[in-house]
Amino acid sequence: MSQSHELQLHIQQLEEIRSILNAMKNLALMAVHKLTQLQQLQSQVVEHIEDSSTVFLTAYPNFIGKSHRQTVYLVFGSERGFCGDFNEILLNSLENKPDTKIIVIGNRCVSRSESYTHTVIASLNGINVVEESLSLLEQLMLQINKLSNENTLIAVYHDLNTNRVEHRQIIPHPLQPPQTKEEVSPPLLNLSAELFFSKMLEQYLLAVLYEVIYISSLSENRRRLQHLEGAVKHLDEQTQKLHRKSQIHRQEEITEELEVILLNTGFDDQITSNL
Repeated sequence: MSQSHELQLHIQQLEEIRSILNAMKNLALMAVHKLTQLQQLQSQVVEHIEDSSTVFLTAYPNFIGKSHRQTVYLVFGSERGFCGDFNEILLNSLENKPDTKIIVIGNRCVSRSESYTHTVIASLNGINVVEESLSLLEQLMLQINKLSNENTLIAVYHDLNTNRVEHRQIIPHPLQPPQTKEEVSPPLLNLSAELFFSKMLEQYLLAVLYEVIYISSLSENRRRLQHLEGAVKHLDEQTQKLHRKSQIHRQEEITEELEVILLNTGFDDQITSNL
């Protein structure tokens, strides 16, 4: 097989790989657009609940939460690959935490956690598409309900704004009243203060978990999109180089073929003239 033909086969293989990566890149781009909208809406929901809790806690400061002794970390890693060191950054952020117990989300992060000293008490599948968020939320609630009342739960995920790892306390609730000492009238409630705050915390927990799921998945897809764009660009550059190299080899092969033809023609002419 000639070198130019071998190069053409290699080019064909690269183009097939490029087509697959480009399709994955487009899926990641679609996910980013969809998750961006959902995350913004969910953050508004969380903000609204926090504003309501501020009004409530101003009148009822005795409901302020307190940290517990044992901490469990909820690590939101990636479900799929092409994310670089996405999971390693999350797990490394817990290296200085003593006796670290973690719940890991995302198959890729689960496999990475095996090389760390963290104690994995549960592992959950992440989401491939937005529609799987509810299923993940249900699994998270099952795991949270298994925790002791003495546990502090902290979500660990990639923050969209700072591009750093965020450690966000979820349980006990981090809600606080404003620093002002002005006297305010208590809000009008149809329920007792205890029942109202209990119901609000349930909604707050669900809202925050949804928000973190969206933020983490959005960060994952942004990182994937970035890596796939780089991979596609690299393949395009390699394909162009191989095309140029193939053309050079093909020109050399044509030249060699012409030389052989000319040599054979001259040899035949010499035999004819001798006869």
